[in-house]
Amino acid sequence: MGDKAVAEMSFEEAMAELESVVGRLESSQVALDDSIKLYERGASLKKHCEAKLKQAEEKVAQITLSPDGQPDGLKPVEG
Repeated sequence: MGDKAVAEMSFEEAMAELESVVGRLESSQVALDDSIKLYERGASLKKHCEAKLKQAEEKVAQITLSPDGQPDGLKPVEG
């Protein structure tokens, strides 16, 4: 398990560690206490990845296209 704080991770780092956590949990070769810690870490990583994806979706939603299909700038996201 990584020592880096989840909040400091990039999306890619968090996804890589989440995949590792899932693999370890699926292996059934982890002690119960360690499984609980892994599950908690995995839940935190999943939440972080979802937040990063939402931020990216919001940024993409801000991009408007000109009539010729080219990016025309940014517009504020409402909500």
